[in-house]
This record gives sequence, structure tokens and C-alpha cells, in this order.
Amino acid sequence: MAVLIFDTGGLIALERGNRVATVMLDAAIADEIEVLTSSACIAEVWRDPPRQARLSRALRGFLERPLDEQQARSCGLLLARSDTDDIADAAVALLAGEQDTILTSDPQDIKRLLAAAGTSARVRAV
Repeated sequence: MAVLIFDTGGLIALERGNRVATVMLDAAIADEIEVLTSSACIAEVWRDPPRQARLSRALRGFLERPLDEQQARSCGLLLARSDTDDIADAAVALLAGEQDTILTSDPQDIKRLLAAAGTSARVRAV
């Protein structure tokens, strides 16, 4: 079953009320599609919860995947293979399966990471 994955840029887009991000999230929820993100992405966007009400509400429907010991090591290896340096993007790329869609503001880096991971998930820019 396909899932919708938000990277940091996707979460920022949600917070700002971006139409593409909002429509994709709403459609996923309506179709009972799992919506994922990484704890690394949340760490990058979580700055002022009282002023992030939209993001806070949206995250209630997300499955948040932690960056544990094994995941952290896998991220490091993927960053080395892809010659990139964004830990949160690597964590997102490792969450993705073949049928999944990643919502991002940085499609080039995500595509590079997916290629290095051997995954051909869809990438949607916001």
C-alpha cells in the first residue's frame, strides 16, 4: 500500500497553508493512505508550537518514524553513497518504498538520495 511522506519542506509547506501540500494531505486522509514523516524532519520545523497550530493539527494524523541507532547509521551510509549532507532528507528517503510519494521542496536532493537507495518512489515538489 502506498504512503505519502513529507520531508521538512513538505511540513513547512503545510504550515504555510500551501495548496498542493494541503490537498495531498486531505486526499491521503480521505483515501486512508498512511502519512509519514521522520522525527528528523519534525526537529527541523518545530520551533514555536503556539504559532504552529496548523502544523500541530496536521501532525496528529502522521506516523512519525524515529531516528534510532540503526536508522542513523543507514542515513550516514546513504549520505556517503549519494554525496549529499541532509540527514532529514536521508531519513525520508529511507522511509520510501516503490509506490510511495514524497512531498518536498528539494526534489533534486530527494531524487539523488532515492537513486542511491535504489528506490524509485515518486517525488512531488511544493
